[in-house]
Amino acid sequence: MNSLLFISGPEIIVVLIIALLLFGADKLPDLAKTMGKGMKDIRKATDEIKREFDESTREVRQDFKDVASHIQNDITDVTDTVQKDVNEVTSSVRDDINDATKDLNDDVK
Repeated sequence: MNSLLFISGPEIIVVLIIALLLFGADKLPDLAKTMGKGMKDIRKATDEIKREFDESTREVRQDFKDVASHIQNDITDVTDTVQKDVNEVTSSVRDDINDATKDLNDDVK
């Protein structure tokens, strides 16, 4: 399929000779003009379809962004809460160890 998109020099010359034989020299400029207009119209229609698609999906994409943002915020909140709880437990355990060490030191003296 990709080979259809790339036409080499000799192939172009063969196509031009065939077009010249079929349509005649006086009709080729009109034919080229018509083909150019057709290609312009196709490009314009394609751009219009892309624009319509982008406009119609803009709301859905925004909804996805909003959901992703809310999920990220929720994950951050949970992470912060877990980190706070871990810090509190660590501090409590550290205090208990310090108290136990102090009691042991007092008992040893």
